[in-house]
Order: sequence, then C-alpha cells, then structure tokens
Amino acid sequence: MRLFVFLLSLFSCGLLQAASITIPIKGMVVDEQNQGLTDVSIRVAGRVFITNKSGCFTLLLPKNDIYQLSLSKRGFYAGVQTFSHFELANLATEKFTLTAITLVKKIKGRTLLSFGGDVMMGRRYSNPKFSNSVIIHKGTEQEDTKSIVRHIKPYMLLADYAAVNLETQISDHKPQERAPKSVTFFSPPQTLNALEWAGIDYVTLGNNHIYDYLDEGLNSTIDALNNSPIAFSGAGLNQQQALSAHRVDLNDTPFSMLGFVGWEGGFSPNQTASPSKGGAAFGSMDNITNTVKRESALKRVSIVQYHGSQEYASEPTLMTEQRLKSAIDVGADLAIAHHPHVTQGFELYKGKLIAYSMGNFIFDQYFYATPYSFILNVWMDGEKFHRAEITPIYLKGYKPTPATGLQRSNVLRRLTTLSKKRGVRIDMSGGHGVILADQTRNNIPKSITVKLSAEKLARSVFSIPSAISNKTLESITGPDKSLAYRLGTNLVNGSAFESFDFFSSNERGWNIDQNNFSLSRDKAVSGNKSMKSLLPALGRDLLAMTNFRRVYRGGNPMTVQFNVNAASATKIRVYWQGRKKRDSLNKALTQGEKHLIAEYELSGNDSWHQLNAQFNTPRVGYRSIRVLIEFENVVSSINPVYVDDVALIQWNSAFSLIDVKPSNNELVSQSSFIEFSRPLKSNDNVSLTFK
Repeated sequence: MRLFVFLLSLFSCGLLQAASITIPIKGMVVDEQNQGLTDVSIRVAGRVFITNKSGCFTLLLPKNDIYQLSLSKRGFYAGVQTFSHFELANLATEKFTLTAITLVKKIKGRTLLSFGGDVMMGRRYSNPKFSNSVIIHKGTEQEDTKSIVRHIKPYMLLADYAAVNLETQISDHKPQERAPKSVTFFSPPQTLNALEWAGIDYVTLGNNHIYDYLDEGLNSTIDALNNSPIAFSGAGLNQQQALSAHRVDLNDTPFSMLGFVGWEGGFSPNQTASPSKGGAAFGSMDNITNTVKRESALKRVSIVQYHGSQEYASEPTLMTEQRLKSAIDVGADLAIAHHPHVTQGFELYKGKLIAYSMGNFIFDQYFYATPYSFILNVWMDGEKFHRAEITPIYLKGYKPTPATGLQRSNVLRRLTTLSKKRGVRIDMSGGHGVILADQTRNNIPKSITVKLSAEKLARSVFSIPSAISNKTLESITGPDKSLAYRLGTNLVNGSAFESFDFFSSNERGWNIDQNNFSLSRDKAVSGNKSMKSLLPALGRDLLAMTNFRRVYRGGNPMTVQFNVNAASATKIRVYWQGRKKRDSLNKALTQGEKHLIAEYELSGNDSWHQLNAQFNTPRVGYRSIRVLIEFENVVSSINPVYVDDVALIQWNSAFSLIDVKPSNNELVSQSSFIEFSRPLKSNDNVSLTFK
C-alpha cells in the first residue's frame, strides 16, 4: 500500500510517467554570464513549464516528431528553439538533454535585427518540375504564400526589425517587356502580404533580379511596396533613389539600411540605375563608400547589404570582401551579403560582423546544396556589435523550415568550418550557433567522445552524430591499430527519411512523386521511418535522386550507401547518371546513359542489409551527377521492400590508420560520415573524440 501511495505521489508531481506516453526533455536556460535563469516560461505543445531557481527544466511531453520551445522572461529577448525527436533520441551526450539555451537581456539602446537571405515566390512555386505538387495556386495566392512562411514566422517575430533580400519583381501578371537575360523572376503581390505577416519589416532590392522586366516590373514592385508596411532601399527609378538609404529609428537609435548589387550586368539596358534610368543600386567601391560616409556623418548606424560573389562557392570573391571591409573602414557597422545561393562564413573585422553569404531563404532551387540556410539574429548596442545567433534553416519543398538533425548539423558544420578560417568561433545555445563579440569568452572547448556501435547490423559506414556540429574530430581510438578510416560528406538530402514529411511539406530531392515508393513507419534502421514499395509480381521500381547534384568533385571516390529489407528474393542495381556539359536538363534525365555501379541479389529473409556501392565520379565532361537504385522482384507475388538511410557519400580523405589525426582541411572538417576498412564488431570499441 505504501509503495502504491509513493508511486501515486510521483505521478502527481510529474516526476514519474509511463515511458510509452511521455518523453523527458531536460535542459537549462542561462544568461550571457552562464548563470541559470529562474522563472523562464517555456511554452511547448500547448503546455507551459517554468525553470527552477537554477535555471533547469524538465519537459514531460507526449512523444512527437517535433518539439518547438518558445522561451520568455521579463526583461529578456524571447527565443524559439525547434528539435526533432529523432535528433534528441540520438544525441551524442545524454539522450534528451539539450545544450544550455542563452537568453539575451534587454538594455537601453540594444536592438535585435534579424536577417534572411534571397527571397522570391515565382517560377516553380506555381509551375513545379518533376511532377511535384503546386504550392501557389491561382485564386488562393493569399493563403498559399502565407503557408510558405508559416514555419519561420515565430522566429522573425522575435526581432525589433527583420530584413530579407527581395530577389524578384512584384506583379499580378507577367510583364510584357523582359530584360535580355536567361533567368527572370516575378512574384505575386501577395508575396509582400505574406512577408509582412511573417514579421518582415524591410527588404533590400539591391540585386540582379529587381530589373528583370525593366521599368514595368520595377514600377509595379515599388508601387506594391509603397502600398505595403514593408520598407525598402537598394533600387529606384533613378540613381539618386537607388542610392538612398531607408532610415528608421529603433530603440532610440537611428539606423540606415543600404542595399547594393555588385555588378552592372552584361546586357542592355543593364540592371543598375543611372541618373535617368531605374534599376538596382550599383555597389561600386565609390558608391558604397560615399553612401556609407553620408549616413555615418549623420551619426546613423549603417547596415550594408550587398549582393555579389560567385554562385555555389564556399568563399566570397576578393572583390566582395574588399568592398565590405572598405564599407566598414568608412563607418558601416554591419555587413550582410548574399547571391551565391549557398552559405559562407563570418568574419569579425574591426569588431564589426560580416556575413559573407546568407544563402537562400525562400527560393525554388532544387539543387541539393542550396536548401541549407539560416536566420541571423544580430544584437547591436547602438553602433557596437554585441552578439549574433544563427538559427539553422532548411528549405523543405521550397519552404523555409527550422532545420533539425542532420540538416541542422550540415548548416552549422559548414558555417563553423568557413568561419574558423577567418578566426571566428561559433559556440552553441541549444540548437543554435552563437558568435560573441569577445571571442576570448568561453574559449575552453569541451571535448565529446562518441563510441560507435554496430548493434543492429554489421557495417563499416557510420554517420557522425548530428549533435556535434560546431566541433572538429580530434582523434579516433581503438585496440585494433591496423584499422583504417576515411571521412566523407553526404551529397543528398533527407537520407534518413525521418524529417521527410515534417512541417506539412515533403522532401523534393527524391522521385517518390514519380514512382511507387512512399513513406512508411512499418520498420526502419534508424528512427522509425523508411521508404516502402510493394513490388508487383516480377515487377520493378526505382528510387532515385530527383535531379542532378550540381556541385561535386570530379575524379573522386564515392559510395552509395543504403539499407534494404525485402520480404522475398530481390535484385538490386545501382547506377550513376550524368548531365554532360552541353546537355539540357530534360535530355540528361530522359536520355542520359545510366552507368551500372553494382548489382546485388537478396534472398528475401525480411532482415536489414547495408549495401555499399563504390565508384569514382567522372573526372571531366560532366556538370552534375545523380544516383538511381532499381529494385526487381524475382518472385510471382507482391514483395514489400523497405529502404532506409540512403546516402551518396563523397569521400574527403584517403584511408588512414586510426591513430593518425584527421587532417583539418575545409572538406574534412565538414564531413558527416566515416568509413572503416572493415565492418566493425561489437568488441572493436572504436571511439571518436571531438573538440
């Protein structure tokens, strides 16, 4: 009887719950001095939890795919953090225990600015490729455009002032006259309504698409913005307007928002404004420095946004770097850049923050490198940079969503590596990256050791835990000194299929809109989701990358790694297909030669098998590649086939013995996979140490 009463009291206090019903998520909320914050309200799944006097919390929640935490405390800026069950259950440290979350204090003169990258809602949002579903339908533009920004709205509303790069003209119809260039954009007027609804206060127009449909498109864009609460600068009907700043007072501090494009355009009429012609503000050295000097002379905090550098590159061009640093030399207080469609690193120059590329924010590119992005929160104390926070974002089905698991890790690993080259360290606050103005603070990196396990099936290829995204692999240890390893990066998205259908938007990197595969919760190797196909009697099905991987290393070892579970005898063939340099996309997809990499035959014993098909990428002649996996049923009855954890791994290092320290080059540091020279056994006791 006493035992019953004791257990009943634990349940009433919320300290004991049935494991199948609730998940305990533990963590701590601290201030910037790492002191625990008491009475922080944490709202999640319709419930409210409060931190104790030490700042600690335990969230007892029903198991769900996603947990979004909204944190608030009087006198502090609010915060939002989003995690998946899959990533929390697979944390390298104690399961379901978060890294401490920091809240920033509100003080007089402190302002929180938020930035996103390139934005458009045209083209494939209404006319998708690859049999994908339509996102913006005729007649429901208002609701459809809001659906695109729904999942980033909680983040943008945190800021005192939020900004993005509007890389499109705004028009309710396709303008008649088009600039003589290969790619042009226009987006419906409801785009602005959606952005304003999501918390966007300002857009920069200084980019290479703001003059796509010449004066007609520029006029309709400026008219739409003038009739919207959203402010703008960076383009105009003449050069004087284009080089004008948008001026706004925030928390008793005067700010000037400036936007520029880095080149004039090699066509006529070009994309930049002149004394008698409209267009974007040309970001020449003279225009940037003279405009910044003008605003600084008025004692205004100057924010420069610049659109330039090379597409898909990991580093800014020297021209971009010089222009941004010169802007700071003459008085700019913060520099934000975009255009490459992928993210680049950060630099602290003279104590001022430079973000070299924000990547895409709302965009319809289907290249596998481009969905990884971030929201950048910057706290400014007047003109002084105080702190920045990086919220990883993943463009899922062209919609920006909070990145979780491997998606979060991919964003932070890349930014950590590229920023470290410029002397900037990225710390962590929960699942977000942090850049401190004082880089000497908290400069005691803690090491994390992970033991690899081959419990479910013997394997040689392992994914590096996604929780370790801002640390570098320092050492690999194990008793077998003859064991060798190499490090690699996964070039496809959504490989584990755990986040495939998150946020009411399917992953568009796989061809399930064109075949019989579908997402299943019947069985899985990792997590609880996989792809399932009911192969008809003696029939076939194909699981493939929807499109070609545009950026890859030629003449490089690669592995197609995947796990298969088949009920009956099944033949499996793995191919690579390339898009040659002069091939159109459709020709390459429909007529491009399929090169057989490997062929397997499974007996069909309803158990999981890890298959590793290795090949070398073509050295020359191709601009992009993709992989395809064909499944053939060899029996005359329906054959359920499950596929999980499909990865195209680009190896970044040669095999080295495990007691050899990993090299610290850019690609190795971003690696998300490790392969050993033989399958690991349960007694190998291999450990990875990160610091």
